[in-house]
Amino acid sequence: SITGETVELLEPYFDMEDYNLETAKKVCGNVAGLCSWTQAMAYFYGINKEVLPLKANLALQEGRLAAAQTELNNAQMQLDEKQMELDQVQSMYDTAMKEKQNLLDDAEACRRKMNNATALIEGLCGEKLRWTASSKNFQNQITNLVGNVLLATGFLSYSGPFNQEYRNSLLQLWKKEMDNSKIPYSNDLNLTGMLVDNATVGEWNLQGLPNDDLSIQNGIIVTKASRYPLLIDPQGQGKIWIKNKEKNNGLQVNS
Repeated sequence: SITGETVELLEPYFDMEDYNLETAKKVCGNVAGLCSWTQAMAYFYGINKEVLPLKANLALQEGRLAAAQTELNNAQMQLDEKQMELDQVQSMYDTAMKEKQNLLDDAEACRRKMNNATALIEGLCGEKLRWTASSKNFQNQITNLVGNVLLATGFLSYSGPFNQEYRNSLLQLWKKEMDNSKIPYSNDLNLTGMLVDNATVGEWNLQGLPNDDLSIQNGIIVTKASRYPLLIDPQGQGKIWIKNKEKNNGLQVNS
């Protein structure tokens, strides 16, 4: 209940030199306590005068803080709800993007397969004629196989002692007999190509066999016939070839 007016009335006493606790104690202990109390109350009034507005402002700000905190909590709740919605939408978006990427990958794989298939079809179109011709050729080979084998076995069995001209003559006589007997054979039959491949002929040439047709036919007779060959070899080419050919097979030579 202390007021500013009361404090102003006390100011002249506070300014007196003997208005203090020490001097009052000399006069009366109880009076000293009262003197100290009046000074403390005046000091409290001065402090409280500054504190009360601060306390009022504190209460006001606390009210504002509580209202702001409530708004913040509401906003946080809304933010959490929106974040949940955002997370759901983000998950849906990620799933859709993954599915889109999978579709793009599948489309690219399908496009590559289609391009490969197109290239293959175009290539096969070009091969159709060759396959048709090859199929026809294979059929002719099957039809003429008996006659061709007959000519090849006759060549291996009987043409060894003769020269190239007589071998060709024998072949023509055999073909004439086969025509009379209606045995099919290939008109363009190449006995050398039928009985040996080019790689083997090349290897024979490296071993010393001459590259002419007669020498290659002799090499076929030596390697394919079932009987032991007798070589009339005045130039020694056949001997050199056989030595080189059988060098790694333990060939023994009697002089």
